[in-house]
Amino acid sequence: MNEAAINNNYNVTLTGELIDHTDPESAIKALATLFKIPQQTAETYFKQAPLVIKKSVNAMTAEKFQQALHNAGLHCHITVINSEQPMTKTSITEQVSEFSFEMAGQPDYGFITVNIPANDMIKVEASSMATMDTNMRMKTKMRGGFSRLLTGESIFINEFTAEGIAGEIGIAPAAPGDVRHQYLDGDCIYLQNSAFVACGPNVEIKSKWQGMLKGFFSGENLFLIRAQGKGDLWFNSYGAIIEIDVSKDYVVDTGNIVGFTEGLDYEITKVGGYKALFFSGEGFVCRFKGKGKVWIQTRSAQSFIGWAHWFRPVKKRSK
Repeated sequence: MNEAAINNNYNVTLTGELIDHTDPESAIKALATLFKIPQQTAETYFKQAPLVIKKSVNAMTAEKFQQALHNAGLHCHITVINSEQPMTKTSITEQVSEFSFEMAGQPDYGFITVNIPANDMIKVEASSMATMDTNMRMKTKMRGGFSRLLTGESIFINEFTAEGIAGEIGIAPAAPGDVRHQYLDGDCIYLQNSAFVACGPNVEIKSKWQGMLKGFFSGENLFLIRAQGKGDLWFNSYGAIIEIDVSKDYVVDTGNIVGFTEGLDYEITKVGGYKALFFSGEGFVCRFKGKGKVWIQTRSAQSFIGWAHWFRPVKKRSK
């Protein structure tokens, strides 16, 4: 291999073709194992081919993946970055997870099962662990500093480490609703105070002060959770989660916000005048501006509490 080839960066593209008479199911299982992703996800990526499965890697790494895919019966080709190459869909490296995991019970009662490689660690919101292997060891740490004492939520994160061999952990969020996975590649997501569920070891979880005005009028907490780094992030909602791409302005009721990406500015305002505020059934809304993503939940806890209030048992006064 010449010096120019060594210094170049390459993309490895899955073509969607099988070599010879390879069994499709076996090939998809091999793809899932190679990239540590659920088999269902691997099947989706195979159907989406042509798909870049490794982006901007050196020649040695590109050849390594090409050989591994060839051994699995999957055809791929290597292209030099910036050279003319066929159009491909979103890179698998932008969607792939740090850990292999499965999600069940969506969108009503989301449950996450994560496989942790030997001696690796995952951060989980306190009290969210439902099941785990016996070799998983837990360490409790404070998150967000003492400012978290003002939020009404747990100020602790539990770190679970698979000692010696790989282990599995089952995570059950507190709220009845959906769970969502997002892979962070150095970017940042802001979550409502109760939405954080778990993350990889290289994702930093901090509390962000909204300001007295925003926090007070939003009807939510004075703090947001700031998740930033490189790795997996899981968050949950009350109800199902819907992802919305924002390109200009967008309005969401404060009680339906789950999270949003960094780069979106927001302000808390009324829907109408003060008469609308008290009699319309609507309250304050969040007006987003900019370009990014917003995740909303299909149900509002405050609205449910208001609805359930009229059905609560009331003790009759004795005469």
